[in-house]
Amino acid sequence: MNAQFKKGALELCVLSMLTDGDRYGYELTDAISEKMEIASGTLYLVLRRLKEENLVTTYLRESENGPARKYYHLTDEGRNYQGQLKSDWLGFVRAVAGIVGE
Repeated sequence: MNAQFKKGALELCVLSMLTDGDRYGYELTDAISEKMEIASGTLYLVLRRLKEENLVTTYLRESENGPARKYYHLTDEGRNYQGQLKSDWLGFVRAVAGIVGE
């Protein structure tokens, strides 16, 4: 898959996964990697930026198997942003499909 396509969609993928509930970084990487190839370092850069923009918050939760895990929680602002980004993305996909053919 084209790296530029993934770069543009990764933020939306992360935000969308967090609408279903809080997740830790490796869990997000693993789930997204099932659908597309990504480097875990790339995902953590996205998560850090989302936190800096107050779209997600983090907290630590003890793990049964090892050290505490950092969980990511979607803020109200993040939920609103995800909805707008999803709408923009779907409009973009429809426009491109109309040009290149479905």
